[in-house]
Amino acid sequence: MKLSIIMPVLNEAGRITDALNALKPLRERGMEIVVVDGGSDDDTLVLAARGADHVIIAPRGRAPQQNAGAARSSGDVLLFLHTDTTLPPDADRLIAQALNDEQKSWGRFDVAFDSSQVMMRIVAAMMNLRSRLTGVATGDQCLFVRRDTFVAVGGFPTIALMEDIALSKLLRKRSAPVCLRPPVTTSARRWQKHGVWRTIFLMNWLRLAYVLGVSPDRLARWYGYR
Repeated sequence: MKLSIIMPVLNEAGRITDALNALKPLRERGMEIVVVDGGSDDDTLVLAARGADHVIIAPRGRAPQQNAGAARSSGDVLLFLHTDTTLPPDADRLIAQALNDEQKSWGRFDVAFDSSQVMMRIVAAMMNLRSRLTGVATGDQCLFVRRDTFVAVGGFPTIALMEDIALSKLLRKRSAPVCLRPPVTTSARRWQKHGVWRTIFLMNWLRLAYVLGVSPDRLARWYGYR
């Protein structure tokens, strides 16, 4: 089972080197790394080329970038990873074990934040619990999926926001997700910048609006995407 990491980036010159360095042990064990740039105007492309197997350019947006990376990759299993998230050291073994059962086609990791604040630990616990109850994964939880299943559902719907939720809903029709307890560690910078309670309110409001039928384009504007 060959694994491919798909990493969408945009102006990540300040983080891309550390993100790829953290993946070196996995790459040495055969995991492929595909970096997909959405039109950076800094040194992201140059820096990414030093630590990835493939660096490509795609239309801006996580959905189109991740779909393009999946198309360029060669792995039997695809793992979607943000630059500010770090995988467990044995992520390859954990995924292989999780998908050893042919009835299982996708999954995700629990998430933890790189913060010692009690509130951030509570937020992570609630995210993981919600994911278990709903069968929906967020991008921070590093969704992984068999290639044939990803292709069969059409990949990420090309929407401006909530593409991870939309894909999860397609995938859970095929099988329940494998929820791996060893956590990935993601940055708390967004929460700390805007305030924990304000971010909780915003994220839950966006989810509710999405369920109620508000267009992802409008949600993206509310979220702050240009």
